[in-house]
Amino acid sequence: MAVRASVCPHDCPSTCALEVEVLDGSRIGAVRGAADNDYTQGVICAKVARYAERIHHPDRLTHPLLRTGPKGSGQFREISWDEALDRTAAALTEVAAKHGTEAVWPFYYAGTMGLVQRDGINRLRHAMRYSRQKLTICTSICEAGWFAGVGGYRGPDPREMAKSDLIVIWGGNPVATQVNVMTHVTRARKERGAKLVVVDPYRSGTAAVADLHVMLRPGTDGALACALMHIGFRDGWADRDYMARFADCPERLEAHLAARGPDWAAGITGLPVATIEAFGKLYGATKRSYIRLGYGFARSRNGAANMHAVTSLATVAGTWPHEGGGALWSNRGIYHWDKTLIEGLDVRDLSVRAMDMSRIGAVLTGDRAELGDGPPVHALFIQNQNPLTVCPDSNLVRRGFAREDLFVCTHEQFMTETARWSDIVLPATMFMEHDDLYQAGGHTYIQIGAKLIDPPGECRSNHAVINALAARLGARHPGFAMSEWEMIDATLRASGWPDAATVHGRRWVDAAEPVARAHFHEGFPQPDGKFRFAPDWAALGPLGAAMPVLPDHFGIIDERTGAHPFRLVTAPARQFLNTSFTETPGSRKREGRPTVLMHATDATRLGIADGGRVRLGNDRGTVILHAKLFDGLQPGVLVVESVWPSECYEGGIGINALTSDDPAPPAGGAVFHDTAVWAEAAQALLAQAAE
Repeated sequence: MAVRASVCPHDCPSTCALEVEVLDGSRIGAVRGAADNDYTQGVICAKVARYAERIHHPDRLTHPLLRTGPKGSGQFREISWDEALDRTAAALTEVAAKHGTEAVWPFYYAGTMGLVQRDGINRLRHAMRYSRQKLTICTSICEAGWFAGVGGYRGPDPREMAKSDLIVIWGGNPVATQVNVMTHVTRARKERGAKLVVVDPYRSGTAAVADLHVMLRPGTDGALACALMHIGFRDGWADRDYMARFADCPERLEAHLAARGPDWAAGITGLPVATIEAFGKLYGATKRSYIRLGYGFARSRNGAANMHAVTSLATVAGTWPHEGGGALWSNRGIYHWDKTLIEGLDVRDLSVRAMDMSRIGAVLTGDRAELGDGPPVHALFIQNQNPLTVCPDSNLVRRGFAREDLFVCTHEQFMTETARWSDIVLPATMFMEHDDLYQAGGHTYIQIGAKLIDPPGECRSNHAVINALAARLGARHPGFAMSEWEMIDATLRASGWPDAATVHGRRWVDAAEPVARAHFHEGFPQPDGKFRFAPDWAALGPLGAAMPVLPDHFGIIDERTGAHPFRLVTAPARQFLNTSFTETPGSRKREGRPTVLMHATDATRLGIADGGRVRLGNDRGTVILHAKLFDGLQPGVLVVESVWPSECYEGGIGINALTSDDPAPPAGGAVFHDTAVWAEAAQALLAQAAE
């Protein structure tokens, strides 16, 4: 046995430094966090610690497959790699010749966070002039909300949470989604007596260990932030000197917030006035207050406005200059990557249309709002994504995939729902079976994950498949002739970082900025150095013109109605990561089954018992799952921890049958946590059907 260094590639801001037991050169044993990395500190999530279950799973795809039965039937036969690649290249060529190159849509996202294996699909896209892709499904709403005020994608080092006196986890559940945050929170609590406040619509694993859980209604975070700023101006902890130097219009903001106090916010958020006042008093008394912003509260139609309002709170309080203070969404902007070779940016043509990935159902069913003047999509090549389960409005997505004139090739590790609906399925490597380069959003390290073991069967990496298709399609770019390691080395050098051998030898390179820059001591990355309380939303996206001028409750959410009296949040499950890990026995056993968390008051009114079957629905579809009575949310709020595969639900369709593909202002984005539904006892419906 040898212990080798690696890097977790999964869609989590932590990008954990790993130590992996390699057994006889072909299998892995235990996976641990790297103890000498001062962010990971030896801690990783349970699902990655069990990675041997996943990488050596008997159901892994190991040979190329050709569909032999109807779409979605899962009927395939094995074929050779040459035949699979030849068929795929021929289909893409035929579609491009008949309908134009924009009729081909390479589709991807964050199944791996490695820069080479994730983003190389764009090199093929740009070289062949295939349709471009707006990456909206995860970060675009957050990006707009953070950038609107701050002006750049950076902030205080997250390791500083250990030096904070108050940590506010706003709209996230790091116990499930970013466990290393809790390492630094725990240290601050033990060493400094720091307090932890969690703002979240339900008592998540993180909220359960907080000193104060602010349990608001979904989509009302902006109202809460405004009330806290109102308290700051009212009670004197608003830092007027700081705002005079570093903010655009503090006087306008104060006047605007005069009518947005705790009573106003209580009516919107459902919170007691006393809770809002207590939170305001605690925050205002603590200069070393660090707001760690999550993704969840931004997955709403008003998410960007909510994100901006919360970052404005740190500016009103003047916490940014202090070590252990300020706010952070992501440090993704500190790496200054030159990804020309990886993505083929030197052959990119911005006149080629770009379509919203969150609206893939609309794209595939001919919605001209997405297609523009271009042709319908007749071919998809998919890596690192499972859109049939993960994307909003699953029924619409499924109708699109059912088209007989649509060719789909999916490069995957398991027979996901998307793979089952594909014409060609290609077996993919996992992260310990190829080389890749990693950055982080939740910390500041650059890392290389080198290949540790050979893959099973005939699995090939994303990079290898892209290059092989390029050769058959006649695509031209220097990146198609490079190995993964050569690409890593060239990208590091072009970006001003040490070469690949150096980075790999050191295990990691810290890209952290000096404290003064990270805390904006000389101003924010705006043209005049000032934080924007009144951002130019219209400049950030085509839907920005209608957004509130100053921080506010932006009332465009999918409100409860008589027909749809519940607000649904589809929060991440602790043992899954979107649809990754849904195949591993350990994760399946711990999650149990698809479940809806429901307040006992609502359950009693509807005649639903704990563990009973519940049907949820709206105009997009219905799903059936089981109820768990839970007092850690407000009445009228439902939480489904997802994303379970569709086949785990009665009826064979998962929770995203209910979520909308409406684009969030200002620049689009998926609104997974902004859904109004009705709920009923499934048994009652079955009894009615029997009558």
